[in-house]
Amino acid sequence: MPSKAQIVATIGPASGSVEILRKLIGHQVDAIRLNFSWGTYEEHAGYIANVRQVAEELNKRVPIIQDLSGPREQETSGHHFDSEKEILTAKDLTDLAFGIDQKVEYVAMSYVGSAEDIKKLRSEMAKLGASIPVIAKIERKIAIDNVDSIIAEADAIMIARGDMGNEIPLEQIPFTQKMITEKCKAAKKPVITATQMMLSMVESLEPTRAEITDVVNAILNGSDAVMLSEESARGKHPVEVVEFMERAVNEAEKHEPKMDINPL
Repeated sequence: MPSKAQIVATIGPASGSVEILRKLIGHQVDAIRLNFSWGTYEEHAGYIANVRQVAEELNKRVPIIQDLSGPREQETSGHHFDSEKEILTAKDLTDLAFGIDQKVEYVAMSYVGSAEDIKKLRSEMAKLGASIPVIAKIERKIAIDNVDSIIAEADAIMIARGDMGNEIPLEQIPFTQKMITEKCKAAKKPVITATQMMLSMVESLEPTRAEITDVVNAILNGSDAVMLSEESARGKHPVEVVEFMERAVNEAEKHEPKMDINPL
């Protein structure tokens, strides 16, 4: 039985083909994220076309989330946040124009600091003749401090635990995640819990016990959606990771059958 809470899968080289997408969407992937920190427009356009083909075949609504990279500096071992740059970069604006042309259903804004950042993104969309729902990514200390006004302004929230772990002590992340989730539920705004949920499955054929526990607890705490990043984008087992995540979400929902979900 499909879960009520949603699964968001990031699509990339390991998962962007029609064949793999049929399996992912058939195994309860509910929304697709495209990470614009990587890839070319040609690649992203191909992924979008494939997602829409499969969604039509399966008669399923599968919204596409364009995740803008923000002032992110890529490094060999990953990336870091460049606080000296504008939150909405020139690259973001070019990417946004592409996303609008491709008719993406959501735009995720990285490194949001305040509600004003979201308003600026909406203004830039308006200049391009578009109005697309905005997902605010909470990953900075200042965003945690301003979370009430950010939730009020955004259409949905993503708890982006990766960069958040560079801003606050790691042991505070579970409590911050729970606090943001509760505020989103009160505001009836969709909240996505993201980053490293089943990271071991980039290589391994099954998740760790801790990862399964993390997914279950995210749902029990009220997450409307849980997200896969590199696990589904470039991992060795994109289909299996979705299957494990769906099993974990379903098990959590057995224990909270009256869970109220705000879908994307």
